[in-house]
Amino acid sequence: MSETMKTVSIARKIQRPTTRQFIDMLFDDFLEFHGDRYFKDDGAIVGGIASFQGQPITVIGIQKGQTLEENVTCNFGQPNPEGYRKALRLMKQAEKFKRPVITLINTAGAYCGVGAEERGQGEAIARNLMEMSRLKTPIISIFIGEGGSGGALALAVADTVWMLEHGMYSVLSPEGFASILWRDSSRVDEAAELMRMTADHLLQNHVIDRKFTESPNGIEKDLPYTTDQISEALKETLPELMALSTEELLEKRYARFRQYGEFEE
Repeated sequence: MSETMKTVSIARKIQRPTTRQFIDMLFDDFLEFHGDRYFKDDGAIVGGIASFQGQPITVIGIQKGQTLEENVTCNFGQPNPEGYRKALRLMKQAEKFKRPVITLINTAGAYCGVGAEERGQGEAIARNLMEMSRLKTPIISIFIGEGGSGGALALAVADTVWMLEHGMYSVLSPEGFASILWRDSSRVDEAAELMRMTADHLLQNHVIDRKFTESPNGIEKDLPYTTDQISEALKETLPELMALSTEELLEKRYARFRQYGEFEE
């Protein structure tokens, strides 16, 4: 197994801490909100208001389960359009009340079922991209596990994007890449290396801005090892972003995404 596929396998581990566990460790007084006011509540998206060091914030994340029952409830971390619309509703609320937004991302991708497509999956993701690009409040996105395609990007148009050591972010899975490009799923290791999808690759190419290390014993055995690092980074970054004028904030966000063409080979 290649080094990249080792990272992918760790990111996908069923024991990996979930969004709810990160929220419990990082924030106080979390109050969850439900529903998109159009169709229903999506268990794959968890969101609400909380506080960080006394600062009111909005936190939104993609939830995976650690048991079969939990995964059925949250659709194995694959949001439907109503999940993305719920996330957008919470982001627009945060903008109204001038609360920074923190997103936690861990998904293989948006759900691609017939019902999701009938209810406008593509439109829901596209609208999130557009609205996040011009949201008049700071956004910090943190990849805590998998980051698959537009399903992850729909919560990652942010002022700064962070990732855990064993996170990943790509246009599709290595298995899908190998099957589409070579029609040979056995070449998954080769595909993973070419995709440059790990935190180190993404940091080099400026897709993410910071990487957090995980406990050598496994993040599931020592979550504070990582969340303490995230807390320190939030203490430093949130005041800096909140101090920016709306115009400065949006200009910097625009410039951040304009640099994506400057990748290194």
